[in-house]
Amino acid sequence: MPKRVLFTPDALTEEFGQQMYERITAQGLPVEVLKSNRITGLRGADERETYRNAKNTLAVVKAPPSNFRLQPTPPSADWQMNLAEGCPAHCQYCYLAGSLQGPPVVRAYANLPELLRNTAQYEQPGRVTSFEVSCYTDVLGIEHLTGSLEECIRYYGTREGAQLRFVSKYNQVDSLLDLPHHGRTRARISLNAEQIARRMEGGTASVEARLQALRKLALPHELGGGGYPVGIILAPIMQIPNWREHYLALLDRIAEVIDFPCDLTVEFITHRFTPGSKDVLMEWYPNTSLDFDEAKRAVKRNKFGGTKFVYQPEDMRSMKQFFYEEWQRRFPQAPIQYWT
Repeated sequence: MPKRVLFTPDALTEEFGQQMYERITAQGLPVEVLKSNRITGLRGADERETYRNAKNTLAVVKAPPSNFRLQPTPPSADWQMNLAEGCPAHCQYCYLAGSLQGPPVVRAYANLPELLRNTAQYEQPGRVTSFEVSCYTDVLGIEHLTGSLEECIRYYGTREGAQLRFVSKYNQVDSLLDLPHHGRTRARISLNAEQIARRMEGGTASVEARLQALRKLALPHELGGGGYPVGIILAPIMQIPNWREHYLALLDRIAEVIDFPCDLTVEFITHRFTPGSKDVLMEWYPNTSLDFDEAKRAVKRNKFGGTKFVYQPEDMRSMKQFFYEEWQRRFPQAPIQYWT
């Protein structure tokens, strides 16, 4: 629940923005309507204070024109379609650090219906085109305030040639269970070893609560569930002490909770960081126990000349073999989407 909710004048000209306004005020949260469409007043005395101010703020704004030019987002999906930017969680390895401009305030988009209609031109005839809405936010973490995920699920439920994909570290899924998704939304939950989730994923639901949410989403309607195609994102996989034992315990628990046939996939993502994200994260979380030792990592360069620090090739090979074997032993019918 944010301590501060801001609406730009532009946002309130949108019907969906008005719906968000009513939804938020109904929860007793104080709303401030800004005089202009710029978000200001978030800077603190230092980066830590700026971080706290931003993380406690929800701003409802109109998505800029650049958001209508969708970007490909392999291997997760064909395209990313952002319903918001910024995340309410406090993960010490945050992938958004250094990739979003300015303080990490959560910006929810009031012109979402227009953004959704825009995606139709990106659908490719003859195949299912996938759209990821979780690249820059945790959609469930703000759903009680925005209703944006429900809007997306309803929209893609009408699109025969498209699939919506989202992922979350939260567990408030009850409002999604009866929506007419028609199998066109893959609902994914992000999981990690208990030791990592407890130490490094502040402000999120517990691993067990997330697993129960996954079960609810996957159970068929007649058993009280949502009947969704579901997925697990295991991320970021880290080589903590005794990592095999910790991840075996997680995989065993997943098998206990998902003990019925369902449409399940998995995505494996190892921990990586950039020089820029490391600097930002060290300012946000100066006492983190996250291993940022560049000497232990391999350097991976992208086509734009950017640098990422990833695990050494031999470590990647042994981890990949371990996770593939253990996953396929427990879930032979659940395809592995990718390893990265």
